[in-house]
Amino acid sequence: MTTETVAIAEWRALDRDGRDQCRLVRSDGGWMLVGHARFGEAEGRSRLDYVIRCDAEWHTQGADVSGVYREKPVALCIKRSGNDWVLNDLPQPDVEGAVDIDLGFTPATNLMPLRRLCEVGRMQARAAWLRDPESGLQPLNQAYTRERGGLVRYEAEQTGFQTELKVSGDGFVTLYPGYWEAQTLP
Repeated sequence: MTTETVAIAEWRALDRDGRDQCRLVRSDGGWMLVGHARFGEAEGRSRLDYVIRCDAEWHTQGADVSGVYREKPVALCIKRSGNDWVLNDLPQPDVEGAVDIDLGFTPATNLMPLRRLCEVGRMQARAAWLRDPESGLQPLNQAYTRERGGLVRYEAEQTGFQTELKVSGDGFVTLYPGYWEAQTLP
């Protein structure tokens, strides 16, 4: 397999003590996000590594999440085949039809829909949302609207959450208000 790192992003958490670093890798026939999230909360420390595999059109094909979440071991294997999703070999019918994975502990997974979003316009996408490694997959209908100055309006239907994301030219979020802020790499 041939791979090439095309971008690196690093974020500082704004709502807790935490960091996340992610590499965007071009691979044969698609893309990968390879990241490392580290954060602490009242419930304990978390050290999560993730790999997300996408096809050439930025649709999620699968993801692996491993490490420790709130001091408990984590090993998740998520696969998508057509409209169907599986988490550790268990079918996930609630997220049928989703095209993206949304890992709730990192801003990296906004990259896939942002890469599909036109220069001007609005796009809706259904995600298989892993709110946290203990919650399983849930449906999350999202809308992205490109605005001026590198801003993208983001809305999540099931939670009612709305915000304006700042986005870099490579598609990574640079500011997720209240949650994440990009850091300059040395």
